[in-house]
Amino acid sequence: MRHERLIMAFGLLTVVLLSWAYLFSGAGTMREMGGMLMPMSAWPWSAEHAILMFVMWLVMMAAMMLPSAAPVILLYTTIARRGKTGNTTPSAPVLFVLGYLVIWGMFSLAAVLMQFFLEWTALLSPMMESTSVMLSGMLLIGAGIYQLTPLKRSCLRLCRSPLDFLTEHWRSGNRGAFALGVRHGIYCLGCCWGLMLLLFVGGVMNLVWVAVLAVFILIEKLAPGGEWLGRAVGVPLIGFGMVLLLTPFASSLKI
Repeated sequence: MRHERLIMAFGLLTVVLLSWAYLFSGAGTMREMGGMLMPMSAWPWSAEHAILMFVMWLVMMAAMMLPSAAPVILLYTTIARRGKTGNTTPSAPVLFVLGYLVIWGMFSLAAVLMQFFLEWTALLSPMMESTSVMLSGMLLIGAGIYQLTPLKRSCLRLCRSPLDFLTEHWRSGNRGAFALGVRHGIYCLGCCWGLMLLLFVGGVMNLVWVAVLAVFILIEKLAPGGEWLGRAVGVPLIGFGMVLLLTPFASSLKI
């Protein structure tokens, strides 16, 4: 079991490192201009560009979310092999991860559709960053409010407690492994979707911003007191969002 856990841990680490390498390389979304990497302009969208954007979002979700999901994946690997329940095979942990990534794949598809709409309405810059103070303010306020909701707390509780999650939702067999991964992905999505939308505020192509959000999610899910930090961050998000929304109004009144 220790051997299998090491293999799974190494596999997760490899996927995460390759995902970050993919993002830093630009992977078809950037081109070199004057010795600098600049985002490619692709409006109107082609089918090829839409697929490329979907792959970029999915890889980004893997890079950001797999580190925080590692504890439950490794615990599942241990329990599944120790118990040998149902028709579980050595591939069950892989199916668990695939089920988890299916949910983030669905989110990635939704993010691509949102990106398409925002680019169509000229609300995103070439760096996929909001060009609208109102849009940025609403996204910040929405994310801040969600940080304070009972649904957020409920999803975060199960994300922070791998044993509780597996005890409450255990499914045997390979189908059960995939279904369990899907369910955990749903809880993780319920925990983090509001924060993910902040990528449109700081810039989807701004890898520093992407890394900041990834580290915050990791701390919120794994660190002692992470749930309190998550709630605490909600307040300044709301405050900053309100400042952004009120600034144009105050300027019009010459305040």
